[in-house]
Amino acid sequence: MPWPTLPIEDLPAWAHLNDVTFHSVKVTNTEGKGYGVISTRDIEATEGTPDVPSLLTVPHDLVLNAAAVDEFAKEDRNFRHLLDAIGHRGTRADVLLFLLVQTALVSRHGHPPVGVSNPWRIYLQFLPKSVPVPTLWNEDERLLLRGTSLEAAVDAKITALDAEFGLIQEKSSDIVSWNEILWHDGSVSFTDYIRLDALYRSRCVELPRSGESMVPCLDMTNHAVTPSAYYEESRNNEVILLPRPGLSISKGDEVTISYGDDKSAAEMLFSYGFIDPQSATDSLVLPLTPFPDDPLAKAKLVAFGQAPQIRVARDENGAIWWGSQFAYLMCVNEEDGLEFRVLQDTDGGQQLRVFWQQEDVTDRTSRFEEMVWTHPFSAVFRLRVVTVVQETIQTQLERLRSTTPPDSPSSLQHEDCFRMAMLLRQIETDILEGAIKTLEEERTLLMAKENVVAYLAGLTEQPDSDLAGEEASNEADDFS
Repeated sequence: MPWPTLPIEDLPAWAHLNDVTFHSVKVTNTEGKGYGVISTRDIEATEGTPDVPSLLTVPHDLVLNAAAVDEFAKEDRNFRHLLDAIGHRGTRADVLLFLLVQTALVSRHGHPPVGVSNPWRIYLQFLPKSVPVPTLWNEDERLLLRGTSLEAAVDAKITALDAEFGLIQEKSSDIVSWNEILWHDGSVSFTDYIRLDALYRSRCVELPRSGESMVPCLDMTNHAVTPSAYYEESRNNEVILLPRPGLSISKGDEVTISYGDDKSAAEMLFSYGFIDPQSATDSLVLPLTPFPDDPLAKAKLVAFGQAPQIRVARDENGAIWWGSQFAYLMCVNEEDGLEFRVLQDTDGGQQLRVFWQQEDVTDRTSRFEEMVWTHPFSAVFRLRVVTVVQETIQTQLERLRSTTPPDSPSSLQHEDCFRMAMLLRQIETDILEGAIKTLEEERTLLMAKENVVAYLAGLTEQPDSDLAGEEASNEADDFS
């Protein structure tokens, strides 16, 4: 069904009815960015001046998060029935369930209203019908991501969303009233759910006290490398938008905030649908797969408790940095001193415990690198890790290079999607190439050091190279 929309010119009326106050700013269309917040007069926030007037004030009861969903469920017993059957699975899941219900109720053209009305039911109609994040790209556009770190991430996200939507459909279909509202006349679809997830990811902010939340009207504010405003919560828990001290905002200028200055290009594209080369960090995250023939692989994954990853980044001086805690756990085994034990707890349950060199390190498994560094053969373990990381990155780079993108978008690809995908491919190619070079240099040094360790342990008669011989002399001094 077509998504009902309201013109942005009607937003001031909605804001007035819900006690949202705009001070010297308004929401309007901005060139190339969709909606944005524009100053209606010259604004200057003097450095050190207390009680700077806010540009926007949003009441606390309009802030949408898990607590707000629970409060709404207290007012609407029908929704509470649905939330108890499906919800309480975290902030994002509960908010998406709430928004999905509002979407269904908005879509019931000509039908009598159902449930307790709330401001978000109307506000949803001001939000854009399309969000340029990759989960909403078509198949031809997602092909442009082949070989990038987003390829697997987007596929995994769509699969996860499909499972979530299927769970909602299954559980709500058992409730007669909600089966009628959500599914009988096709009020909502999987595409609606993907869109709501995209709206949540692209518009959610981290508030100082309320935590992860969606804030109406504040979410119309766009990002800038040098933002002119910032948001916070006031003493009475209102969300306010304030001009940054020392900055001037001229009449007609766009008021901007920062979406974060530590996000990679892939993170920005995944969450917001664009890449800002000036603020995006030169970094990427790759999945790491355990050795297929490792008998301890499953135990390592369970004990680690996180998704195995490799993070690669370039610092401000151009040097490549990489890290992977799981790689250290992945590259050691029983003969090195790793052991897993299943122990009985006081309640009769069982616990998987991790031991390294006879010491229980279960609570430190996610920081396994620290323990490896104190081992006499740390250079040997580091060499294994470097080799694994290098091979993973080399495979990723080869896959990226093997997929040759077109020079221009096809008729089925939007220009913006094409441009962002090409920018991501270039950024990640540069980082991967730099990482391969850095890892090869480190691997060469570690191989020499491994010879030294073997020499000092009496496993070889002499080091294999002049470099190793020099290392041996230095290591012998250290050992003594």
